[in-house]
Amino acid sequence: MEKSEKMDEYRGNPLMQLLQTKREKLISVFFTAGFPELESTGEVLSLLEKYGADFVEIGIPYSDPLADGPVIQQTSQTALANGMSIDTLFNQLDSLHGKVNIPMILMGYLNPVLQYGVEKFCARAASAGVSGVILPDLPPDEYKETYGEIFRKHGLHFIFLVTPTTPPERIYLADSLSTAFIYAVGSSSITGGGKSGIYSTDFLQRLKEMKLSNMHIAGFGIKDRESVRLAWEYSSGAIIGTAFMKKLIESGDPQKATGQLMNDLFG
Repeated sequence: MEKSEKMDEYRGNPLMQLLQTKREKLISVFFTAGFPELESTGEVLSLLEKYGADFVEIGIPYSDPLADGPVIQQTSQTALANGMSIDTLFNQLDSLHGKVNIPMILMGYLNPVLQYGVEKFCARAASAGVSGVILPDLPPDEYKETYGEIFRKHGLHFIFLVTPTTPPERIYLADSLSTAFIYAVGSSSITGGGKSGIYSTDFLQRLKEMKLSNMHIAGFGIKDRESVRLAWEYSSGAIIGTAFMKKLIESGDPQKATGQLMNDLFG
C-alpha cells in the first residue's frame, strides 16, 4: 500500500492533523490513567492541553509493565487499586468529548488488549477520540500479519518503539508500517532509566541519516530543558513521562505538578 493511500485511512485523525501542520519541536507528555485519583484522567488531560502539550500518551495501568521503571510502575499499581480498567478509561474519555481536543495516544501492553478483544478495543478507542496506540510488546511483524488491518480499519495510528539496539532492517520495517511517527527510545533501558536525559544522540542521529518516511520523536529519560533541547535538535519532538509522574507522586496535585513540569522545561 502506498503512503498516500495509507494516509487516506486517517482523515480527521487529530494526531495526523497535528503532524501535518507541526513538524518540529513537538512536546508530548505521558501520564497514567486513574492517577493520583481514579477521576484524575480528565483533569490531567485538560491541564496538559492548557499548558501547551502538543499531544498526550495515556498509560493504561497494567500489573506487569515491562518497559516501565519503578516510578510509572508505582503509579500503575495505585491506579489499579483506585479501580482503573480499560472500560473505565474509555468511559472517562467518552465523557470528555467536546471538552478536550488534544490528540491522545493510548500506551499499554498486548495481554490486556487481547483479553479485552483487539477489535472491541480498537472500536472503543476510536469512538472515544483516541488517535493512536502504543503496545511496546507487539513486534512489527506480528502487527503486520495479525493485527494491523484491525487498527487501520478503525483509523488508529500504531506507534512502534525503536532502540539503539534495534537492527536497521527492523527499523525500516517499523517505518514501512507506520503512519504517524517512530518512537525513538533514547537508551535501551526502561522509562526513567537515563541518568542525564537523552544520552544516545548518536542513535538519534543515525535515525536522521536513515531518511525514514516518518518523523521520529525521542523519549525515555527526558526530564529537563537540556534533554528537551537535545531531543529537538536530533528529532522532531520530545516525550516526557517519568519526570511528570514524579511530580504527581510528590504533590498529589495535577495543577501543581503540571505547572512545575512546564516551568522546568520552558519557564
